[in-house]
Amino acid sequence: MTIESLPGSSGYLDVGNRKVTYFSNSYVVGLTVIAGIGGLLFGYDTGVISGALLYIRDEFKQVDQSSFLQETIVSMALCGAMIGAATGGWINDAYGRKKATLSADVVFVLGSIVMAVAPDPYVLILGRFLVGLGVGVASVTAPVYIAEASPSEIRGGLVSTNVLMITGGSFLSYLVNLAFTEFEEAGSGYNMSLAL
Repeated sequence: MTIESLPGSSGYLDVGNRKVTYFSNSYVVGLTVIAGIGGLLFGYDTGVISGALLYIRDEFKQVDQSSFLQETIVSMALCGAMIGAATGGWINDAYGRKKATLSADVVFVLGSIVMAVAPDPYVLILGRFLVGLGVGVASVTAPVYIAEASPSEIRGGLVSTNVLMITGGSFLSYLVNLAFTEFEEAGSGYNMSLAL
């Protein structure tokens, strides 16, 4: 007994006389994965703060004593992401997808450096805002860039990779948080901070 499958359900699509697979064009797959890293960073950055906040509270006593500062540190990346996403369309139109992605990466790295050297919680909040700006622009740019570079037959599957990367970033952040929790419970005495 043979079971007929619908087009696309078994990893390929019938397009006329040719079969288009998701992995037939390594350039497009590579571009999709690289552009999807913005989604991975978005998911990671929004998830990792739940574990990092414990170490931030140990590092800065005023954060430990103020729930407002804790809430601000957590939410500032999302505020930056809102602004980045709102301006991302204009940046894409004005400078193109590649330059928008590169500028988002530069802002993200700058925000990461600011957070790493933050002498007080207010500089940390600035770093979280910058990281959010970068993530916001990347979250607008990546799906558009993937869609424009993808063959029409597999465009939907490749664009959904960005959403998969966001979810994967969240999952990765929780694994990192778990690893640092296990590390602290082992009693090694090292107080390691997380990369926000």
